[in-house]
Amino acid sequence: MKFIASSTQLLIGLNSVSKVISAKPALAILDNYLFDLKGNTLFVTASNGETSLKTEINIEKVYEEGQITVPARLFTDSLRSLPDQPLTFATDHNSSLIITWASGASKIPFHPAEDYPALPVIAEDFNTVSISAEALMNGISDTIYATAEEELRPVMNGIFFDISEDSISMVASDAHKLVRYWLRDIKNPAICSFILHKKPAAILKNILAKVEDDVVIRFDRRNAFFSFGNTLLVCRLIDGNYPAYKSILPKNNPNKMIINRAELLGAVRRVAVYSNQATSHVLLKIAGGELMISAEDTGYSISAYERLSCEYDGVPLEIGFKAPFLADILNNFSFENVCIEMADNCRPALIVSADGNNASEDLSALLMPVMI
Repeated sequence: MKFIASSTQLLIGLNSVSKVISAKPALAILDNYLFDLKGNTLFVTASNGETSLKTEINIEKVYEEGQITVPARLFTDSLRSLPDQPLTFATDHNSSLIITWASGASKIPFHPAEDYPALPVIAEDFNTVSISAEALMNGISDTIYATAEEELRPVMNGIFFDISEDSISMVASDAHKLVRYWLRDIKNPAICSFILHKKPAAILKNILAKVEDDVVIRFDRRNAFFSFGNTLLVCRLIDGNYPAYKSILPKNNPNKMIINRAELLGAVRRVAVYSNQATSHVLLKIAGGELMISAEDTGYSISAYERLSCEYDGVPLEIGFKAPFLADILNNFSFENVCIEMADNCRPALIVSADGNNASEDLSALLMPVMI
């Protein structure tokens, strides 16, 4: 293999795939990048065994094609230490990659490409959907915090993509709270679904911030392939059946409170300091145009309350929540005002935007109450 490439151009390509490499990979070869030079295109692959990222880099001067793997951290650090300039890369017969620049040269080891795990091949009965990068990033950002960390129910450790003929819902739940990002008015070829683990979802979220193209998602029962620009992300899906989340979504909670999100979040955090540390429960008392949030720990004889103004349409109500879960939802919402819809103090509350409906997307959260 021998080619000449810009140090900056090459570094940009490597940075786009390096996020997937694990600090402690299951296989030593996964500490490396896979370089596959064909024609004037350098294909670079990085993987942690479960998730792989592959990108294409255009190379202007190619003298010899080839495939090798190189130590990822050492190679990236080498490029970062150099100013923008043309670099010559050439392999020798001693399994060394020689990098030459205007005033010097370096030598790093490489390994045969045959040792690198191959990307999975998609099954013949795969499904395909297309979604804008912005919508996919928003959906992941708005739901990933609600995923669980469970060994016995692995389906709860990911984001459920529920795809119908005219919408896509992204759902995450830890059994205490459930968050749903609903994207409407898009056309899909079939009704289908998959569960994306939170780890590749987090990698996708970080990458998509700079992507303007639509993302094409192809998936079968085992793997998903996310294609955008010159990048391909391949990851293993979570196997199993996601709970029937639609059956627990309240249809018509009669008691509705509209309140400023930031003010409510601040009050919950301040009052929660005085709650029992084992339960972190806070009590919401709502009547007329006033909300009182309170908490106490009788074991330490401490308590606190705070009053806030709100708009309330309903009967006087007292309902308890676990403070960290309520704060999580409020902190991850971007709305100025939220509407909390409640039936009573035993059934889940629905939290939605009070700033007006978006015709194409909707974000809602379901929070289970606690008895205080």
